[in-house]
Amino acid sequence: METTQSPTTAPPDKNTIPINNPADISVIVVYFVVVLAVGLWAMVRTSRGTVGGFFLAGRSMVWWPIGASLFASNIGSGHFVGLAGTAAAGGIVIGGFEWNALVIVVFLGWVFVPIYVKAGVVTMPEYLRKRFGGDRIRIYLSVLSLLLYVFTKISADMYSGAIFIQQAMKINIYIAIVMLLLITALYTVTGGLAAVIYTDTLQTIIMLVGSFILVGFAFNKVGGYEEFVAKYMQAIPSNVSYGNVVIPEKCYTPRADAFHLFRDPITGDMPWPGLIFGLTILALWYWCTDQVIVQRCLSAKNMSHVKAGCILCGYLKLLPMFLMVFPGMISRILYTDDVACVVPAECKRICDTEIGCTNIAYPKMVIELMPDGLRGLMLSVMLASLMSSLTSIFNSASTLFTMDIYTKIRKKASEKELMIAGRVFIIFLIGVSIAWVPILQSAQSGQLFDYIQSVTSYLGPPIASVFFLAIFVKRVNEQGAFWGLIIGLLIGLSRMIAEFAYGTGSCVAPSNCPKIICGVHYLYFAIILFTATSIIVLAVSFMTKPIPDKHLYRLCWSLRNSTEEREDLDANDWVEEQEEDNFDEEQGEASCWKKAYNWFCGFEDKKAPKLSKEEMAALEAKMTDTSEKPLWRNVVNINGIILLSVAVFCHAYFA
Repeated sequence: METTQSPTTAPPDKNTIPINNPADISVIVVYFVVVLAVGLWAMVRTSRGTVGGFFLAGRSMVWWPIGASLFASNIGSGHFVGLAGTAAAGGIVIGGFEWNALVIVVFLGWVFVPIYVKAGVVTMPEYLRKRFGGDRIRIYLSVLSLLLYVFTKISADMYSGAIFIQQAMKINIYIAIVMLLLITALYTVTGGLAAVIYTDTLQTIIMLVGSFILVGFAFNKVGGYEEFVAKYMQAIPSNVSYGNVVIPEKCYTPRADAFHLFRDPITGDMPWPGLIFGLTILALWYWCTDQVIVQRCLSAKNMSHVKAGCILCGYLKLLPMFLMVFPGMISRILYTDDVACVVPAECKRICDTEIGCTNIAYPKMVIELMPDGLRGLMLSVMLASLMSSLTSIFNSASTLFTMDIYTKIRKKASEKELMIAGRVFIIFLIGVSIAWVPILQSAQSGQLFDYIQSVTSYLGPPIASVFFLAIFVKRVNEQGAFWGLIIGLLIGLSRMIAEFAYGTGSCVAPSNCPKIICGVHYLYFAIILFTATSIIVLAVSFMTKPIPDKHLYRLCWSLRNSTEEREDLDANDWVEEQEEDNFDEEQGEASCWKKAYNWFCGFEDKKAPKLSKEEMAALEAKMTDTSEKPLWRNVVNINGIILLSVAVFCHAYFA
């Protein structure tokens, strides 16, 4: 039998820097120059001087940048490292997490976004406030979303980016992260959502080109698809014992169901009911209620562009199976002893983690397989995915903080003050993120992608439940939603804290967490938590007073087409209180420095003209319009049906 270990896996000299040649460095420099140029171009051509311009790109975006930005915002470096690593350990099932999105983006474009647009909201907590009244749900959701951003999205992307940079450049993690963050923050802070969306589009193109090239090299090296399937099942590390300890065979042999998407409901590592129902709940939370994603759709010109953007994103989500999952599995074939190591001391030597080294699967292949120049391109791809995720998170987090928390502290803040507060908050987030990196390094989970999904399984389902019921069940009220969120959070936290207290363990050293707590698969736990939250929300709502219809016009599905005027519950938003704007009103001509500063930050030199009531009504009508031209409505509807058919086919083919 041909050996599965590549000759390139001899331990490299510790002082050798893989990316240290003119070709790679030139590609990286050109990449950063192009990204900053696109960011500056977006700054010049878009309106950033208003909250609508900065946070929603003036509702002027067309379908293709929206679709590319949805994809780039979702695919971070955590996907490259996490998907490939989990695939190296367990096979193709992790690709099902990506394909589930093909169905959910149709829900996003056809069901959820029309309601958000008709409601005339900028943030998701703002929608809940209009739907239920009061501020406690809005503030609760804002704070929980910000915590989720820091502890799952930002931390995972930071850590995965750090793994790649360590493997590629052998430089200090903190220097690399600070440089990355400075460039990332610069065009997020200055450009607003339009700059983020246009740079995301560029990042998507770079990601796809680089990833396709690597897949070509990988399949060429392994000998094609048939050889790939055969060799993966034989990719067993040579060192499987230490001292007197013999490691169980199941810990180092590839799973018998490695090439099956649907696995046993009891003994499977990803049980098929969890993959279909539990994962759909997590996807509903992420794709349909998360600020990062929905904000891109709210920036679209009209509903046809929203739907077309969602369809483009759905087709792009087909690719991670082939661009990340398969390469992760090929990496196990080529570098079996490194990627599939099971002896704790050996793993510690290879990747500085005793649990296992599957997370180095993708970076290892890039550094070993790619020639000079292309290796620099792939590092750019990883930096691109890291930066596009971080820009999206920073922009959306600043929107949440500004619109939902800061306006409670400063009720009469001017637009200029709100925009400064949003930018300062991004800088604060960067500080928290850098401080979190050492904690992450000491608390790495064996498989990064599983860590992210399990944390969202404990915190996401209550939010998904409340949004789902808010839109589809008119009878649900504020008391029901609030107590559903609180009790759901307590149930989720109890499981999460228990799991982290006992440790998740590994195949070689299993956790001693009691079966009744940790024995339930996290995807099954998501179903239980969603159901429990929904029962609490409905029970409390039916025991308390309903919300009159006059407050619900165009806020829920049954009243979505109502033309009657809606009375907002507790109508005290900052927009209505902003009668007088005395903030920084200067007389006379501004200096050149002042003009340059205002242009850089997107502030208008002159105050916006006061709009008449008729002009305000026309502007509001444009921002809440969901009408579509019949031709384009039919085109996107047909494409939506085709996308759903593709999703069913892909699941059935690999089932």
